[in-house]
Amino acid sequence: MTRILITGASGMVGRELIGQLAQAEHEIIATDLAPPPSVPDGVRFVAVDVTTDAPGQVIAQEQPEVIVHLASVVTPGPGMGRELAYQVDVEGTRKVLDAALQAGVRRLVVTSSGAAYGYHADNPVPLRETDPVRGNPEFAYSDHKRQVEELLANARMDNPELEQTVLRVGTVLGKGTDNQITALFRKPRLLAIRGCESPFVFIWTRDLARILERAATDGPPGIFNVAGDGAMGVSDLARRLGKPVQRVPALGIKAVLAVAHPLGLSRYGPEQVRFLQYRPVLANDALKNRFGYTPELTSAEVFDLWAREAGL
Repeated sequence: MTRILITGASGMVGRELIGQLAQAEHEIIATDLAPPPSVPDGVRFVAVDVTTDAPGQVIAQEQPEVIVHLASVVTPGPGMGRELAYQVDVEGTRKVLDAALQAGVRRLVVTSSGAAYGYHADNPVPLRETDPVRGNPEFAYSDHKRQVEELLANARMDNPELEQTVLRVGTVLGKGTDNQITALFRKPRLLAIRGCESPFVFIWTRDLARILERAATDGPPGIFNVAGDGAMGVSDLARRLGKPVQRVPALGIKAVLAVAHPLGLSRYGPEQVRFLQYRPVLANDALKNRFGYTPELTSAEVFDLWAREAGL
């Protein structure tokens, strides 16, 4: 039995992970701003705001062997500024990392993202763990994940006694997933940049929970891309959903967003076009061969499952 502390435990992935770990009778300390809707027997909840001194205090008190750090801002809420997202994503990770080192934690598991590679025209297809992380400054989430990975890389050099497992996760889909990406799939027609297929790689929430469980217990340390086999372009997604595709030139969309965003007519600015043009496609060879886990569902199967449950 391993004593495992989870940050961001009330989120979609955290809830799935708690259920997975509880079956194996590990000692689990779930932390977040508020408790999840239901907590399995044997799981203790402790309120923690990662932007405060709470991570240091709680980790020092609980003395976990392993920390699974999930706390992050994936979809900012209404009115949430970039500074607050930075405090959660980057400074929150710094606080958890410092506390882990102070407490002598054996292993730190962190969910990074394929977005850490950045959205660049010269990204290799597919991207492998040895490729550089170049998260775009114009995308808060991508930029923050890059900065988090730099923090972790420095810690690996200065404090090799702390094992690290860093998971660069693709687009996560499961029952009830509803965010800015799934909003694209709910529209009457799918938007595409002319000449771009905008490929997505998906991972099932249950697969991700199992990967996190292995990372927190008997899996090897290291950096691993996390995605199901295959990728789905806009044409594939449209066929699955039975919807038409609206293909527009990149310059046209940039011009429209450059006007609409300042007027409050769109939450996205012209920089968002890169998000559709140069989506990172993740190779999962290391996940299967070195980490020892083959996702149960392919990207296409994950999307089909989500679409059925979403009524699409």
